[in-house]
Amino acid sequence: MIYSVDVVVIGAGAAGLMAAAEASKRGLKVCLIEHTSKIGEKIRISGGGRCNFTNLNAAPENYISRNPHFMKSALSQYTQHDFIKLVKAYKIDFHEKTLGQLFCDGSAKQIINMLLNECRHVDIRTNCTVNSLTKKDDFILETTAGTMTAKSVVIATGGLSIPRMGATDFGYKIARQFGIKVLSTQPALVPLTVDGNIKETFASLSGVSQPAIVSYKNRHFKENILFTHRGLSGPAILQISSYMEKFSKEHITMNLLPEIDLKDEFMLHKDSKQPVSKFLKQYLPNRFIDVMLPESDHSLTDMKKDTLFQIADSIHKFKANIDGSEGYQKAEVTVGGVDTNELSSKTMMSKKVPQLFFVGEVVDVTGWLGGYNFQWAWSSGYVAGQNILAEH
Repeated sequence: MIYSVDVVVIGAGAAGLMAAAEASKRGLKVCLIEHTSKIGEKIRISGGGRCNFTNLNAAPENYISRNPHFMKSALSQYTQHDFIKLVKAYKIDFHEKTLGQLFCDGSAKQIINMLLNECRHVDIRTNCTVNSLTKKDDFILETTAGTMTAKSVVIATGGLSIPRMGATDFGYKIARQFGIKVLSTQPALVPLTVDGNIKETFASLSGVSQPAIVSYKNRHFKENILFTHRGLSGPAILQISSYMEKFSKEHITMNLLPEIDLKDEFMLHKDSKQPVSKFLKQYLPNRFIDVMLPESDHSLTDMKKDTLFQIADSIHKFKANIDGSEGYQKAEVTVGGVDTNELSSKTMMSKKVPQLFFVGEVVDVTGWLGGYNFQWAWSSGYVAGQNILAEH
């Protein structure tokens, strides 16, 4: 028996839930299918289980895309304030952590439950895999739950990040099948690994965290960095990783003391008999000084000005040679994906295939760390949901 609906949404993550909810509110018969056993898993684990569900500062400049204008329409049609209004309507308490990041006071499950309630008229099917998707007059889906037909299909299957949670390249395969261009992908918001010359040194610093300005070409992010056994992580590193065209044979620069000018501090205390290492430990973690500057036991007054300035430069312009990343396993999102030039920015519908929509991470739109990717999911999902089978 063939199961017929107005729209099938493939992928029950943030964008898929939003698209399904909005389409169902318009009276459409909606089936939301998910190939894993769980709904909204990325929502559940995000923000340490409290879901960084949006950012007060969300704007087009916080996103990476081959077309930097594409996301403007969706973000203006459904803003962070619209999603905040929905959260408030469900009486979910939340707080701003830093830099506009909003988190639930309680649990990320509150956001999932809110979206499930918004989808209360949607037929949700988990453990349902799509084996093939074709189109005649309507779309025909051969699934593990049988044959389905739909007037419209929304691809909300995400990118390649966090494969243990079910990430696949399904969305890209469908796009290519219908002649829709897919741009090359790579991990984003991902920890970086360093080359062999400094890997052992960084490993001895594993766990050390420090506020910094991290720079790569013309991009700069001011947040914490974290030394790891294999290289570098922390918010500033994750942010800069999204902008790296490649990971091997690249280098980044870190200002480890962005709030002070160490050269000025050295000159102010040039007469001090305090060892340089002890002086620096008031600004930087003890272990960092012990590992990186073990020879700085001479007093400030005994050291030459040029030598002190060299130490200052080594801290304000701390370089790391990057040889790779921790890959999709540790990446929060994916850069690249379905080419935005193939989609309508106003509706998220394919220009080549009527009533085939792509939303969320599967599209070549990647947000900064801090709730921006969820906002793209809400905005793009909302826009698709409003335009499925709409008369224009």
